[in-house]
Amino acid sequence: MDEELLITFEAASDAKVLIISVAARMAGMHPQTLRQYDRLGLVQAGRAAGGGRRYSVRDVVLLREVQRLSQDDGVNLAGIKRIIGLGQLVGDLQQQVDGLRAELAEAYQRIAELESVGPYPRRDLVPTSRTSTALVVWRPQRRDRPARPGSEQTG
Repeated sequence: MDEELLITFEAASDAKVLIISVAARMAGMHPQTLRQYDRLGLVQAGRAAGGGRRYSVRDVVLLREVQRLSQDDGVNLAGIKRIIGLGQLVGDLQQQVDGLRAELAEAYQRIAELESVGPYPRRDLVPTSRTSTALVVWRPQRRDRPARPGSEQTG
């Protein structure tokens, strides 16, 4: 009697240690099917030093999902490849979102720290209550031109 090994996709290991015959038996497939899926890019095996294919437990879970989509849902291999690709994209994007959330939390923490110091932590910044609409034009005096008559240059 075969015992079915239930493994969640998230908890599955990424270590490519299973030889093709073991991975095929765990997935309930023929080793030739695994070779075909590898060639098609559906479930890509790692390679041992001698060139033999090596699969991870995560690969076995993915092989079972490929089989389920094909047999139970009637999805063709091109569709399955697209589904797998989109699933990987979602995973990558979720990691990016998680990273951005962590950065945002750090930024909010830093803002809170700065606000706890006081309303104006820098002494060179002075708050003003009135706003000005004046326009100030500043032109640096060029050293290669002589000074205008009536103005003295110091220096």
